[in-house]
Amino acid sequence: MPVKVRIPTPLRKLTHDEEVVQVAAQTVGGAFTELQTRFPGIRERLLDDSGAVRRFVNVYVNEEDIRFLQNQETPLKEGDEMSIIPAIAGG
Repeated sequence: MPVKVRIPTPLRKLTHDEEVVQVAAQTVGGAFTELQTRFPGIRERLLDDSGAVRRFVNVYVNEEDIRFLQNQETPLKEGDEMSIIPAIAGG
């Protein structure tokens, strides 16, 4: 059951410049695990030491923020699109 994961430009060096990768995960957390298995080092960029999504990383499933869904337990189904978007600070 392929789910598309959109990778932001700063993380593409870890995914061999792939902008979109497909995973066969049933949850957002499972997608993170699969990404780490395929692209070592990506987990530290997305999750903190406690395993929570870092504050400056936004994750969306079909354009809905997972923080307002079930966070890493948000279910994924075939055809879903998961987007990882780093927060941008300005000032």
